[in-house]
Amino acid sequence: MFQALQSRNYRLYFVGLLISWIGSWMQRTALGWLVYELTGSQVLLGVVAAAVSAPIVLLSPWAGAFADRWSKRRLLTITQLWLMTLGLTLGALVWLELVRPGLLLLIAALEGVAMAFDMPARQAFLPEAAGRENLANAVALNSSIVNAARIVGPSLAGIVMARFGMALCFFLNGLSFLAVVAALMRMELSSKAKPRKGEAGWQRLRGGFAYVRQSRKLREAFGIFAVVGVFGWSYGVLMPVYAKDALAVAEEGYGLLLSANGMGALVGALTVARLVSLWGPERLRAIGISVFAVGLALLAGAKSYGLAAAILFGTGWGQMLFLSSTSAQVQLNVSEEVRGRVMGIWTAVFASAMPVGGLLAGFFCSRFGIQAVFLGGAAACAAAAWAAVQAARRARPRALTPAS
Repeated sequence: MFQALQSRNYRLYFVGLLISWIGSWMQRTALGWLVYELTGSQVLLGVVAAAVSAPIVLLSPWAGAFADRWSKRRLLTITQLWLMTLGLTLGALVWLELVRPGLLLLIAALEGVAMAFDMPARQAFLPEAAGRENLANAVALNSSIVNAARIVGPSLAGIVMARFGMALCFFLNGLSFLAVVAALMRMELSSKAKPRKGEAGWQRLRGGFAYVRQSRKLREAFGIFAVVGVFGWSYGVLMPVYAKDALAVAEEGYGLLLSANGMGALVGALTVARLVSLWGPERLRAIGISVFAVGLALLAGAKSYGLAAAILFGTGWGQMLFLSSTSAQVQLNVSEEVRGRVMGIWTAVFASAMPVGGLLAGFFCSRFGIQAVFLGGAAACAAAAWAAVQAARRARPRALTPAS
């Protein structure tokens, strides 16, 4: 389950990312509450998510091509410092009571620009940090980092917001990026891990799209993920509405709901780390999306806090089983020379699907209610689960080694 942690470089990276992601989840939790408290708008929750994601969608394919030619470690150091500055700025605005919806949208857009370069580089950096022989395990462990932070971060955010105010959540997030910078500086990379030279611009970018188009497994992975991202994962955008209006809980209860979801996702990521080499990513993906669809349907009818938390645990497990196994499938079917570009395209799909879904969810929630949104998402994910089951049946058992 923890094979990749045998690498010193990856251990440093793992710890740095864990600290940073705890801060990021604190900020996400506080930001959703802040937006809804400032405006009372369900639609604006989706608009803020879209403001982060729009630059990622537009820039990440280019950023992936850039990551194939430049030092990924240097690029990641720059993006971490950028994100740190934005977190501290947001904390100062909240502390000084100068925050306005327009400023939140601006900071969200600037965060999206940084993430457009950070996400493809971070994923393409994994073979350098963990070694290609540990790649599938490292992908799953990276997912476990995010979801361990989803347990700790929202709970801490709920406590901090209730006792010390929202500003501290943003300050702590800004400082957390220093852990990644320190880890990157201490890593001893192989002399083989050098930036690649070659043609830049449209030709390199088109090569990445052509690579995805020519691979049936990559086309399936991208397509199934797009459906789930648009119609299923939008439930996360509506969690402040669900907590406040459907369950009538305050900040700490809201944070604990997100933590229950994150705990399930952590278990899902560790499940993939343990089973991906035995069962294969296609089979795990089909199981994960099926469980996720059932969880969304059950969430629509849950009225008690305890039941909702239990369902969110199961939903998080299925969601992360699906995402982590799909990410592993993509990484294992990519050649090194195009890894940055393919992960840039993957990032664009990842970043565009969920905010589009968030906007649609906010719109339909304001007209038909949150239960209808959850049920519609469950139906779409059930259709995607059927496609994933068919793909798993076509997949032949094979050794899970990265493409070369």
